[in-house]
Amino acid sequence: MGRGRVELKRIENKINRQVTFSKRRNGLLKKAYELSVLCDAEVALIIFSSRGKLYEFGSAGMAKTLERYQHSCFNPEENSIERQAQSWYQEVTKLKAKYESLLRTQRQLLGEDLGPLNVKELQNLEKQLEGALAQARQRKTQLMIEQMEDLRKKERHLGDLNKQLRVKLETEGQNLKAIQNMWSSNAAAGSSSFSLHSSQTNPMDCQPHEPVLQIGYHQYLPAEGPSISKSMACETNFIQGWVL
Repeated sequence: MGRGRVELKRIENKINRQVTFSKRRNGLLKKAYELSVLCDAEVALIIFSSRGKLYEFGSAGMAKTLERYQHSCFNPEENSIERQAQSWYQEVTKLKAKYESLLRTQRQLLGEDLGPLNVKELQNLEKQLEGALAQARQRKTQLMIEQMEDLRKKERHLGDLNKQLRVKLETEGQNLKAIQNMWSSNAAAGSSSFSLHSSQTNPMDCQPHEPVLQIGYHQYLPAEGPSISKSMACETNFIQGWVL
């Protein structure tokens, strides 16, 4: 059966109170020492008994710890700045160590600074390089496949455009051929009509035996030999026409 909960209150018996104080004081001093050793902490402990007797413990010296305590309590801004600066310094130290580690790893991946590595580390480095090479080849193959697929799409698109242009050219050729045929038929019809018209007798020609009514028409012929009689006959017919 476990112990029951002890009620915390002042011990009325003086002897019991003194015995309990001695036990608890020794235990508290022991815990303070263990805390300073195990956790590398600066611990200061001050105890006054009911009779006014002083008991103290200081891992770094009581005067130094009290001075630090006073400095922290009475200069809170400086203490805050100091803690912030210390935190930044620790962060910078961590980042610097990480940066140096990354640089060393990069040099090792490039085949440099391999002297300090042992067999196991070299094997791990070899595995990393093989994995990186496999990923690079896989990515290269994927890009080549994508490029080939794009080229196939462009080829199909150009083929469709070529077919459309061929159909359009064939249609335009048929239309042009029909227009040429129509022009040829029209030209043939025009030439036949012109030949028929030119074959008919010109009413303006002077006929010596039939009088013709002519208004405002004068036919001038060169006055040479036998053509004079014809000109005179034409003029006679012209006058006779007006007279009639």
